Amino acid sequence: MANSRFGGLFSATCGVLLLVGCSAEAGSGGAASDGAAPHSATATPTPPVTAGDVSPHPYVGMWVTADGHIRQMLLPNGRYDEARGERESAYTGSYQVVGTRIEYVDDTGFSADGTFDGDVLHHAGYVFYREGSDAHRQARTDG
Repeated sequence: MANSRFGGLFSATCGVLLLVGCSAEAGSGGAASDGAAPHSATATPTPPVTAGDVSPHPYVGMWVTADGHIRQMLLPNGRYDEARGERESAYTGSYQVVGTRIEYVDDTGFSADGTFDGDVLHHAGYVFYREGSDAHRQARTDG
């Protein structure tokens, strides 16, 4: 999958964070435009929580089979995009991680689950590896 496919998501997120940071900084120097007292220099702004916010987990990123045929990108917004061979976005949907367990629901309604063991993911009869990890390098060597 090309990095540009996900670039818009990350750019939009960064833009929102920059706007929150800028508006908090602008309000900390002088009188607020609404007449309220200025923010304390030690106050830490809290960005608003939106429906798309998901608690981060350590499994966000690219997961691949040893041969690289199946590539599954776990996005930080709770969505996944799976490519198979030359077919990009063969499966897309949402996922939820609780502890080391992942539950998927693809956009057609099919559901599946899996279990993480460090940099290894067991899912639907396949073994995936965090791309670039020691486990991935070892699996490519063994395979």
